[in-house]
This record gives sequence, C-alpha cells and structure tokens, in this order.
Amino acid sequence: MSDKPSYKRYTVTSALPYANGPIHIGHLAGVYVPADIYVRFLRMNEENVVFIGGSDEHGVPITIRALQQGITPQDIVDKYHGIIKKSFADFGISFDIYARTSDPIHHETASEFFRKMYDAGQFIEKVSEQYFDEETGQFLADRYITGTCPHCGYDQAYGDQCEKCGTSLNATDLIEPKSVLSGNKPVLKATRHWFLPLDQYEPWLREWILEGHKDDWKINVYGQCKSWIDQGLQPRAVTRDLDWGVKVPVDGADGKVLYVWFDAPIGYISATRELTPEWERYWKDPETKLVHFIGKDNIVFHCIIFPAMLKAEGTYILPDNVPANEFLNLEGDKISTSRNWAVWLHEYLEAFPGKQDVLRYVLTSAAPETKDNDFTWKDFQTRNNSELVAILGNFVNRTIVLTHKYFEGKVPDAFTFTDSDKTMMAEMRQFPGKIAESIHGYRFREALSEMMNLARLGNKYLTENEPWKVISNDPVRVGTVLNLSLQICAQLSIVSEPFLPFSAAKIRKTLNLPAFKWKEATLLNWLQPGHVLDQPELLFEKIEDPVIQAQVQKLLDTKQANEAAQAMSPIQPAKDTIGFEDFSKMDIRTGTIIEAEKVARTDKLLKLKIDTGLDTRTVVSGIAGFFKPEEIIGKRVCILVNLAPRQLKGIESQGMILMAENPDGALFFVTPDDGAVNGADIK
Repeated sequence: MSDKPSYKRYTVTSALPYANGPIHIGHLAGVYVPADIYVRFLRMNEENVVFIGGSDEHGVPITIRALQQGITPQDIVDKYHGIIKKSFADFGISFDIYARTSDPIHHETASEFFRKMYDAGQFIEKVSEQYFDEETGQFLADRYITGTCPHCGYDQAYGDQCEKCGTSLNATDLIEPKSVLSGNKPVLKATRHWFLPLDQYEPWLREWILEGHKDDWKINVYGQCKSWIDQGLQPRAVTRDLDWGVKVPVDGADGKVLYVWFDAPIGYISATRELTPEWERYWKDPETKLVHFIGKDNIVFHCIIFPAMLKAEGTYILPDNVPANEFLNLEGDKISTSRNWAVWLHEYLEAFPGKQDVLRYVLTSAAPETKDNDFTWKDFQTRNNSELVAILGNFVNRTIVLTHKYFEGKVPDAFTFTDSDKTMMAEMRQFPGKIAESIHGYRFREALSEMMNLARLGNKYLTENEPWKVISNDPVRVGTVLNLSLQICAQLSIVSEPFLPFSAAKIRKTLNLPAFKWKEATLLNWLQPGHVLDQPELLFEKIEDPVIQAQVQKLLDTKQANEAAQAMSPIQPAKDTIGFEDFSKMDIRTGTIIEAEKVARTDKLLKLKIDTGLDTRTVVSGIAGFFKPEEIIGKRVCILVNLAPRQLKGIESQGMILMAENPDGALFFVTPDDGAVNGADIK
C-alpha cells in the first residue's frame, strides 16, 4: 500500500528493548533491521522523519535481575543500556535518538499523560486483595510470587502465568505461594489500583481496526487483534505496587508506580520530546504518519492498549500501521536468553568485524515477516558466499577492475546501443519503482530480492557481452559495455543503501560519487565519460568453513552446558501415596491428534482435536513451546477423558493428554503401541 501524499512527516518507532540483557538476532530480524530499512528509504526520499528508539528500563524483570545479582535496578539498566546503545550504533541502526525511560523527561511525560487521563475520569479505581510480604513490608508484583500451577502441577509457576503449560494465572490461583523476596508465604492485604477500562473502547477498536485496517495491516497483526477483540476486552490495571518506575502522580499512591506496559510506549513520546522542541508535530498533527515496528509479542500493546490510551488522552494521532514480524529461531530451536541460546549482536560484531551488512542481508533474507523462520550459520555462510560475494560483490569488482585494466580507471564513453543494451536499460529503470513499492508495503524480503536481481542483471549483462574477449577486436564496444555496467554499479549504490548502508558507501567511494536521492535512481547517467574511479575494493569476503564451525561449536558448547546443568537437576520425588480407588477413577484412553493449531494471544498453548474412539474432543495443552502444530497431527497419545472440562483462553478443554518430562524440562508424548486402537482403556 503506497503512502498517502498528504503526509508531511513520519514518526517511526521501534520496540523499546528491556535493559536487562543485550540484543540478539531475534530482536534485529523482528524489529530493528526492517525499521532501519524503512527509515533510510524515507530519508532518501527527502521525507521529514524521526526514528525513535530507546531502552525500557522499568518493570519486574529488571528488579528481579538486580535482586539476583545483589545490585540496584539502576546498576542493571546503566550497564545494559550502554551495551545495547553501542551495539545498535556499531551495527548501523540509524536512530535519531536512543533514549531511556529512566530519564527525568520520561518520568515527567508519563506522569503528565497519566494525570490528564486521571483528571478526566478515564480510569476505574478498584480496591482488591493482593499478596503482601510481611517480612519485607511490600506488596508483591506477579513475578515476585511463585507457587504450584493448579492446572499442570508445575511448582515454579509465576503469579501471572505458568511457563510450563502456558496458562494465564492470577497470583491467588497458585498452590503454596511464596515470596521471591523472602521465601515466606505471603498474606492477602487490601490495596488500591487504577484500571484502563478497555471494554469501553471495544466498539471503537472494532471499528478502527477491524473495519478501518482490514486491508492494509498485515494478516498476522489483524488476526491477533481480531482474536483479542472477539473474545471481549477487560479493564487492565495501569499501576503496580513497586518502588522502581514512574511514581503514580496522585495523592494516596505512595509505593505505587505506573505499570510498565502503560509507561513504556509513552517512552516514544518522551524520546521525541527530548529530541526536538517541535515534538508535538510528530505526535499531534494529523498530517503525520505514525508507524510502530515491533515483534508479535507486542501486538496487543501497540494495536489495542496504546491506541486506547492515545484515544483516551485525546490529543494524539493514532498509528497508521504496525508491521509486526513473527519470531526468528536459531538452528531449529527457539531463541532463549535464559539458556543463552542466541547470537548476541555485540559478540557478532567482535567476531565478524566490518561485516555488519552480511548480517543485515541474511536477517532480511530470512525475515519472519509472515511466519516464524530459522537462522542457521550454514545459511549465513551460503548467503554470504553464494549471493553477496558471488553476485553483488563479483559484479561490482569485475566492472571496476576491467575499467582500470582497459581504460586506466576512467569511465569510457558509450556509443551505439544495441537492442540488448536498450532492453537492459529499460529493465534497470524498473527496479527503483519495484523496490519502493515493496518497501512501502513493508515487504522487505521482497524489496531486498529485487535489489539483488539488479546485481544479477549486471552479472548477466557483463557475462553475455564478454568484454575480456571483445577488447582486442572492438574496444569501442567494450567501452559501451563497461559504461553501462558502471551505471548499474551506480544504481546499486543507491538502491542498496537502505539494506546495506556500509556496502553502498564502499561502492560510492570506489565510483567517486556522492550519495544520491531515491528519485535519482532511474537517471542512468551518474557517471560521465572521463570520470576517474578509485581503486577497486572488495565489497565482501568469502567466509571459510572454520569460521562458521567456530560459531556452530560455540552453540554446541552452550547446548552441552545446558544439558549438563539439566542433568544435575534431581528427578522429582514420588508424590504422596494414593489408594487404588483414586487411581481407578481416572479414565485414560488411547487417541489420535487429528487437528492442531496455536491458541491466539499465547505462545504456550495448542488447541488439539483428538479422536478418542469414544468421540472427537477439544483439548488445550501447554506444549506449543516444544512442538509445532503441523508436526503432531496424526500423533498417537494417551488422554485422560474424564477430567472435568475447563475454560482456557475462552476454549473449553475436555481432557488432558499424558506427557513425560525429563529433569531438563524436555517434554515427550506418552504413546501407545501401534496395535492399540483409539479408545483402548489404559489400566
């Protein structure tokens, strides 16, 4: 979808990463590389754009990490904000500002935002009982409480979710709750909080999203929003009992801060306010286009909750688009910071100096734009060697080298154009438009592919015309061929800029050309006869097997360390003895999974349809982190069929499948032998 010509400026934001750890390739592929491509393209089109980034420095994960390390939350955010900011800068993510939510200007902005809504009566005030740690004298946020999940029996569930079965919880649901701070059993105590009544915005959100953005938002974004809205929105707390964060700016709110999901998106506004005194133009002028780049785990916050906040406040524009990506996996496994299963940006930059564009290229080529995708080091090597080196780098280098060899490094004149020359030039003129259309539509993989097709066109043209063979008989023809090949190089220096900024700069340096605007990409006359070229410089270098093997081995070492640590985990002790009559009450049958799909708004749950031999029934199971839906269709299982039905995420679950769990947390199906028919009674 093309941009509307009425937009005078653009506000582009990228999700604020938690400042409790470094950046990895999943973050880059999902958010920051596509955002940077889009912004660089807008700047080349001379658009008025601000690119906003920053660290999210509040929230329970940060306070818990500080607690674990025996330091202050400020120590944590200072450390990781510095690492993240430097990594982004070294990698070429071209923020206009990279701010932080612990800065005074953010606290001021977020407080003003809350206070205006509060004064206008936009919140619901509720008093409820929440867990309180009597030893430490403070209320416990959900992640400060652990206990046994009432659904699956996992004894390390948090107060908001069981990370084993994926079920959303309230802290009061936990069995044997205990405080993370003291280890003691907490007590219930009355506390007051403020809630955003999302249910009151449901009709407006339905019209704004489901009718207004049905055709221009990505299918995955629109689908997740529709699922949330169709299931009914509920009031959501905007305050918490914590001492780290933006203080709630009303009387009687001592010891309370703004909930991080309310506070963090306001960070985009406070960062813009820090960047320019004209910040309101980028947030309150209807002729400004607001675009949020995020990962799929942030869709609900940026498409439903933050727009509801902006609508309630009343003076801000709403996002025009939220082109969220899916998740990137690593070597077939989900990226995990806790397991150190990741490629960290700062470590990549140390291991591959000068190869920022290689990673940008690979991550864009494998971008999880419509579904989860996988990064492998072998694919990284192949794309570098077979595409960047063999296609783009080879064409530019051959052209420059031949020009130095045959014409002393000066651009030769172009005389008579053959029909094939004219056809090639006509194709050249099409590429900037194709690439632009794809970028406008947030289809960055497609845009990058078109850019590489231009390099392929150059290679094909050079190979077919064979100047190294023709030079002895027809140097004039060689001059024309190299002139046109150099024009392709110049065009590549323009259209590659959003994707490969470091390489584009190298091409310009070699060609002795300035940076061009996008509108100049179809001119085809950037290099005049006699123009002197610089000496050739390799754009890319082949990456050899030992380099890749070192990275693979690093991951294998991580995996082995995880497995060794998991092997140290004790086998769970046997539970209390039960009578035979208790066991005989359980009706366990064999069955077959005939359908499987992910449950909307969750990362853990799968909705299964199982042929039990008795009937076909629906079971919701927290195994999405271990199995892909398409991989388990047809799987034989054992199912407890007389478990009382239970509502999970609005779905009635009619049983429980039996799973085995290793001490390392790995899950396995308990499967019957092949001879057992569906419905066979397990005794």
